[in-house]
Amino acid sequence: MPKRRAPARPAGPCSCGLPSAYGECCGRLHRGETQAKTAEQLMRSRYSAFAVQDSAYLLKSWHPTTRPPAVGFEDDLRWDGLEILGTSDGSPFHTKGTVEFRAHYTQGGRKGQLHELSTFTRHDGAWVYLNGTSF
Repeated sequence: MPKRRAPARPAGPCSCGLPSAYGECCGRLHRGETQAKTAEQLMRSRYSAFAVQDSAYLLKSWHPTTRPPAVGFEDDLRWDGLEILGTSDGSPFHTKGTVEFRAHYTQGGRKGQLHELSTFTRHDGAWVYLNGTSF
């Protein structure tokens, strides 16, 4: 069974950066109560899934042609914040879209960042992550 760690404070702020509580923001997508309506919303929910270590959601929201067999998490890695730098297409009316983001983290007491241009597409009607290019 995939490893999953529930957020410490489901009523606390969502780690995706929007001004909502996790339970009403990305938590709804993680629980399967709703689907992402845009590529950016899926990107934010995937970032939050990494933050709460929800491997089941990450695998479900990954395109089957590029999905890894499993998602692992490092115990000393903490996701600290997400910046959306730009989007292209990815609206409810598109079938493809990109999101450029910068994800900040701390690992082993050292700060770092992941800068990526992610590509999203629709699969069976739902937005999924296809691939990304890191900078």
